[in-house]
Amino acid sequence: MIRCLFFITCFVFSLWSNAQNKNLSNSFVFDGEPFLAINPSNSQHLVVAWMGWKLNNIIVIKTRVSFDAGQTWSTINSIPHTISTYQSADPSLAFDNYGNLFLCFIDYTPSPAAGAVYVVKSINGGLNWGTAVEVINANADGSKIPIDRPWMVIDRSGGTNDGNIYITSKPAPWIPAPNRSYFIRSIDGGNTFEPWKYIDTTNFLIGNSIAAPMATPTVSANGTFHALYPSYDTTQSIFPQYILASSTDGGSTITHQSAFIITSTTTDTLPKKGYLLLSNPADVNHLLFTYLGSDNGDLDIFSTESLNAGASWTTPIRVNDDPIANNKMQDLVWADFDNDGDLIVAWRDRRNAADSTYETSSEIMGSIRWKDSTNFSPNFVITDSSITYNNILAENGNDFMCVQLINDTVYAVWGDTRNGYLNIWLQQIDIATGGSSIIDLANDISLINIYPNPSKNTINIDLGSNDLQNSSIQLINVLGEVIMNQPVIQQKNTIDLSNYPIGNYLIQFNNNKGSKTLKVIKEE
Repeated sequence: MIRCLFFITCFVFSLWSNAQNKNLSNSFVFDGEPFLAINPSNSQHLVVAWMGWKLNNIIVIKTRVSFDAGQTWSTINSIPHTISTYQSADPSLAFDNYGNLFLCFIDYTPSPAAGAVYVVKSINGGLNWGTAVEVINANADGSKIPIDRPWMVIDRSGGTNDGNIYITSKPAPWIPAPNRSYFIRSIDGGNTFEPWKYIDTTNFLIGNSIAAPMATPTVSANGTFHALYPSYDTTQSIFPQYILASSTDGGSTITHQSAFIITSTTTDTLPKKGYLLLSNPADVNHLLFTYLGSDNGDLDIFSTESLNAGASWTTPIRVNDDPIANNKMQDLVWADFDNDGDLIVAWRDRRNAADSTYETSSEIMGSIRWKDSTNFSPNFVITDSSITYNNILAENGNDFMCVQLINDTVYAVWGDTRNGYLNIWLQQIDIATGGSSIIDLANDISLINIYPNPSKNTINIDLGSNDLQNSSIQLINVLGEVIMNQPVIQQKNTIDLSNYPIGNYLIQFNNNKGSKTLKVIKEE
């Protein structure tokens, strides 16, 4: 159906920009790098995974599920560590054609380096998870620690290799170049994974100067595996380039071809410079790559496409529509095709910020391109307010957002610090009507009021309408130690801080529905 761009511009976008965002995680410690998956056989079935702090578990992977398009959500599920002292990171999710859901993540300790990339499987849509299966471990390639940023894709073509699981990874971020990217597959539904192999090869090598050569994989509707990875080897090309690796036989053999030259880079280490390769479900030959580029002097969002399965690529198009060369930085890009070929691109935008650096206020913005158009729509705001910069955004663990486009509905998840902590937020937008709905995925606990805060002696805790059955309040110090644990029998409670040192503490309320953690300050 041909859509009226004028109507979209004047009416729907104005509604989107006024939509209220919802906090998914509501943590007062840390939540980062959310990933969203939607069941291809049931568009009402949504699953979100993210990195989140959990008492005595450091960082774990948390998940939550909706079976009614986000109207209601399951309680939060935390994936247990394979070893209790490990921490988790880098979740990605994918469904197969049979309703099985797979979660890929790393569980590791950085020093001394140990752990692995793992996959767990759910046969009930994400409510419960099976035993973790190792994909590739930290010692698999000498000292390279090849377990960073695993991406997982699954063949849903219905063809010979339907159900194959493909995972790419790279060395740990502190490992100096030269480094290479890794390819691992499962041909038995994730029960086992075959030995890894490098995704590059002779004449198509990554080279000796790229420290973090992330490969970005996808599977076309005909079952062809593709992955793009960066390369700089002057014996192959005098220019930095991206190389396309492809396989038509389920990963048994991989062919390579030069894709396009990298025309611009940045030495700024703060922007989140991830990139993404997509395949159009409606066209087996259509690939799209979205990335950050500094062609105009500042970082913009670009996309380039191939309509012949990677044989040639179009001239890149700038997606963000703020004034060119305005010295404003964009980053944190993600994108998605829906089943009929419509495209959503979303990113973190600073066009309305006071200065030109990474360390300034930002918004999440997006743009739609309909399947029957060659142009991107006017950019629209997804966040409901400008987000003040917080120093945690310069740290690891918040390098990606995620967006999905299903039946003309956009679902976007990202991390921001509007409340002083890195939390996960979700926005749901109906493109056809302009309506929106925001769901708090990571919070089963109602509002809790703590006052005064900061306090010199006594903290009052009003638990509001929360269920008090089997509930407790814990006081936790900065080392993560529980220094007070008391059962709750009434709505209003007090905690005496007079015997504790000055500093920051956490108050954690627990009941049958979950937990909520709030920061309190003991002052002089």
